[in-house]
Amino acid sequence: MPVSRRGLLAGTAVAGAALAIPGTASAAPVAASTGARIGPDDVRYQDLVTRGQNRRFVGKPDYVRVIQSPQDAVAAVQDAVRSGKRIAVRGGGHCFEDFVDSSDIEVVLDMSTNTTISWDPQYRAFSIGSGAILENVYKELFFGWGVTVPGGGCLGVGVGGHFAGGGYGPLSRKHGSVVDHLYGVEIVVVDARGRARTVVATRDNEHRDLWWAHTGGGGGNFGVVLRYLMRTNGSSGRTPEESLPKAPSALLSSLLIYDWSKTTQADFHRTVRNWFDFFERHNTPDSPYATLYAPFILTHQKAGQFLLSTQLDAGVPNAEKLLADFNDAMTAGVQVQPQKLPVDSGPFLHLTMGRSIGETATPGRGKYKAGYLKKGYTDAQIDAMYRGLTDTSYNGPGSSILLVPYGGKVNTVPSNATAAAQRDVVAKMVLAASWDDSGQDEMHLAWARKVYADIYRDTGGAPVPNAVSAGSYINYPDADLADPAYNKSGVPWHDLYYLGNYPRLQQVKAKWDPRNVFHHKLSIQPPG
Repeated sequence: MPVSRRGLLAGTAVAGAALAIPGTASAAPVAASTGARIGPDDVRYQDLVTRGQNRRFVGKPDYVRVIQSPQDAVAAVQDAVRSGKRIAVRGGGHCFEDFVDSSDIEVVLDMSTNTTISWDPQYRAFSIGSGAILENVYKELFFGWGVTVPGGGCLGVGVGGHFAGGGYGPLSRKHGSVVDHLYGVEIVVVDARGRARTVVATRDNEHRDLWWAHTGGGGGNFGVVLRYLMRTNGSSGRTPEESLPKAPSALLSSLLIYDWSKTTQADFHRTVRNWFDFFERHNTPDSPYATLYAPFILTHQKAGQFLLSTQLDAGVPNAEKLLADFNDAMTAGVQVQPQKLPVDSGPFLHLTMGRSIGETATPGRGKYKAGYLKKGYTDAQIDAMYRGLTDTSYNGPGSSILLVPYGGKVNTVPSNATAAAQRDVVAKMVLAASWDDSGQDEMHLAWARKVYADIYRDTGGAPVPNAVSAGSYINYPDADLADPAYNKSGVPWHDLYYLGNYPRLQQVKAKWDPRNVFHHKLSIQPPG
């Protein structure tokens, strides 16, 4: 039985979303907006409210506004604040929780047409509209200038939330997190008097604190991001071509496919340990394996197979041997060998597009739980993974545990230099339950919660920072971590996501969103 498309999507989708107005702030809100209120009687309404990619959540806001200009955004926020309505902002629609599609959200600001990507000579940075999706970003940057950003592998993800939460992807071990290339943000904020205005906050202007909060603080916390200004830290921005990482010229890729019917617990354990051990040994930015990306998609046994998908920059010395040696290391000591598909090679963007997950018009339902790893799981934790993935009482062929290599260049940045605090890690884990039938919600949620609790049973069911774990990733939000019924560790959710950076984020929140206009279940809370 081949790996199901849903299982592949569930795993790989998580492994991996310009307005040309200068100045740092506007003096006053704009009086009128061209973005009309789109209510339930408008033909556009249903399409706009069902853009979310997790069908567990579908909101019913009073109206939606499609933001097409800074003036639209300011006026829309001002109108909602004046009338006391709850606001949420949608970019790509890939939020794992109901931060946008919640029953208490009354106004949705849709950024999907705010997609301009250009070079901004004033800031000497690339300007990327917050409604742009990763597919368009990769194509525009590569075809226009031969550069890229180390973003994710799910092409439909919007940059609006992806960038602000500390996005990462196949090139992060070589080039760091996306936020290591974030020079600034243009954002609509609301002051203590309820006045909406635009602000440009950059790495080196007087609003640096607001810039810092967007280097991993997560979306929906401080205002409505209109555009991101992208320029690698340390680059002068003299030319566009030297302002972001150069894309590889070509990639090598391979695939190892494992047959669940032939996989013993001992072989599973050895295979996973091989993966952890390899990335622990090769976790420096100068390693010949710095460009290696090998997400391990451990689909549930009901899928029939699980797989290890690998890519490597074809331009590094001895690339083919490096890839062959990696695959040998993965299968060392494994009794039943996986199927090895022939190595593929191709131009960077062509292969990137082929190996990435495009948008789906028929999204399913999902629950996601995650954790950062400083080193490989303990034997007991690997055994817990095995129990969950071979649970015969659970019918979840689309569900998986994903192991994603991380670290490398990411780890060269101090923990407090950006809001993304996890800078001593080797990998991320994402547990994804995926299904279609709403009548099966409780079964799939129970499985996800049970397996996660089992993996972290020694730390109260949460990835409490210790020798192995480093908390979790805010772009994989899990509201269970704020619920003592599931997080029994005594460590609050915000310390799991932000470690020691949370108090500073609270101060930024108090300054830039003093009325707490922008909030959700896991938003930054004002101090006190």
